[in-house]
Formats: sequence, C-alpha cells, structure tokens
Amino acid sequence: MKDAKFEDLLTDELNDLYDAERQIVEALPKMKQAASAEELADAFEQHLEQTRQQIKRLDQIFAQMGEEPGSKECEGMQGLLREGEKLIRELQKSPVLDAALIAAAQKVEHYEISGYGTARTMASMLGEVEMAELLQETLDEEKDTDETLTEIAESIMGGDAAEDADEELEEEEVVIEDEEIRS
Repeated sequence: MKDAKFEDLLTDELNDLYDAERQIVEALPKMKQAASAEELADAFEQHLEQTRQQIKRLDQIFAQMGEEPGSKECEGMQGLLREGEKLIRELQKSPVLDAALIAAAQKVEHYEISGYGTARTMASMLGEVEMAELLQETLDEEKDTDETLTEIAESIMGGDAAEDADEELEEEEVVIEDEEIRS
C-alpha cells in the first residue's frame, strides 16, 4: 500500500475528468442526431465544442504538472452514457426522447459539476491558483450548460408537447361528454 497524498488524489480526479470528457466528445454527436428539437441539437453541438476546449484546459493542467493525462478510465461516465444510449435505442425521435436526453445530459453535467468542484477545491487548497482558476472556468461552463438544458426542457415540456397533451385531453373529454349525452 502506497502513502496517500492529496496531490495524488487530485491527479486521480483530473484523470477521471479527462476520460469523462473524452467519452462525452464521442457521445454528443449521437445525442445531437437523436434530438428532434433544433434548439436541443444546437445545444449539444455547442457543448461538444465547449467540451473540446475543456479537454485542452485539462491538457494544459497536466502539462503544468509534468504529467501525461489518461491513466484512468471513468467508469461512472461510462454508466451514465450507456443510459443515454439505451434511451436513443428505445424511444422514437420525439419531444419525449428530447426530454429523456436532457435528463440524461443533466446527469452527466451533475457528475462533471461535482468532479470539477472537487478538483478546483483541492487545487486551491494545495496552493495551485492557476489550476484552480482553469478548473473554475470549466465548472462555470458546466453549470451554464445545466441551466441551458433546464431552459430547453421547460420549453419542450411547456410548449408543443404540453399543448398536444392538452388537445388530446380535450378531445377525450368531448368524446366522454358525447357518450354521456347519448346515454
């Protein structure tokens, strides 16, 4: 058993985030293609570009540390992304799938928010000011993405999908009323 060091714990967390981001880069094009709402597809495309920049920031951090990234597989992200892939296979392209994709994407965002928040705090406590600032920049982006996804979900569920559900309910009420009148 090796000695436990905070620096090693931080490196481990950074490697986890690095692999998570690489997995997300592979998953986002599939999510974009599965989205029926243009606004959601655009958000996935924007987040793909943002994720590529986040990987560059992590590369910069690893270079400053004199380390090579990628020595850890992020199993947590694998599980979250598998859930999203399952939704794509099981649901037809629709506002319902869009809402499910948003829920899956927000689980991913929350994982990242937790990871970047932890890494930023560790870096700060270890006196790694520049590293903490870079991690904070990514953390802010992840929080913004989460907020954007919430707004899109509210639009999807409060917009056309809700109107369609209301219309169906009204049609059912008319049928029931017609049956009651005939009785």
